[in-house]
Amino acid sequence: MRGRSVSGPIVVDVGNTRIKWGLCSSAQVWSIASLPPDDLGALLKQWQEWKLQRDQVWIVSGVHPRRRDTLVAWLKERSDSVEVLDSCKQLPLQIEVDHPEKVGIDRLLNAVAANRRRQENVAAILIDAGTAVTVDYLDGAGVFRGGAIFPGFGLMASALHDYTALLPIVAMDEAVLPPGASTVHAIQAGVFHAVVGGIERLIFEYQRRYPTAFEIFLTGGDAKRVSTRLHHPVHVWPEMTLEGILHSRG
Repeated sequence: MRGRSVSGPIVVDVGNTRIKWGLCSSAQVWSIASLPPDDLGALLKQWQEWKLQRDQVWIVSGVHPRRRDTLVAWLKERSDSVEVLDSCKQLPLQIEVDHPEKVGIDRLLNAVAANRRRQENVAAILIDAGTAVTVDYLDGAGVFRGGAIFPGFGLMASALHDYTALLPIVAMDEAVLPPGASTVHAIQAGVFHAVVGGIERLIFEYQRRYPTAFEIFLTGGDAKRVSTRLHHPVHVWPEMTLEGILHSRG
């Protein structure tokens, strides 16, 4: 831990492809560990590396209920204080959508975090580029207004393979400019620009519907790759969801 003690809780985001632990001060996340989702050995190794004790406070949330519950049970064997955020009613956020309880809690946690960082009375567009991509709108009063969801790079590429007879599975480890000179490059070019283009179009639609100043916050495993091709200034914020957990603590 580079000589720093744990002065705040550890926050945990259980995603679809990774589990993230965040070491916190009272105000922010200052170190992140990204761990495989079903490897308890990796969790134990991280516990030992951070020299954690039984009195450590944990706050857990996430979009994968089975993995979240497995992790919570594992933590409760080792810690006396494990809190779970699993309901929109636990969050310090005004939500104006149909059925707020059905909104992915990661999207709402991003909004909680953004409300602490955005400029006063300035709206925010919240992009989470992960397994799925979410592009959400937070108005200038801090109200979550909903958004859009579509497949991320890996999910989109996998669907082309899974639902066609001949298209190969393709790793999305590079951005290929169109036109692709091979089937693999054509898929890479198509998927990459579909994701980036989808984000750009949604930003345009929010601008058209809400003609006001806004900031853009970007997080998720593919955030850096996406940020290089967007035509808007963005704040790349790897800790956004984790800081939403931290600032939702009761």
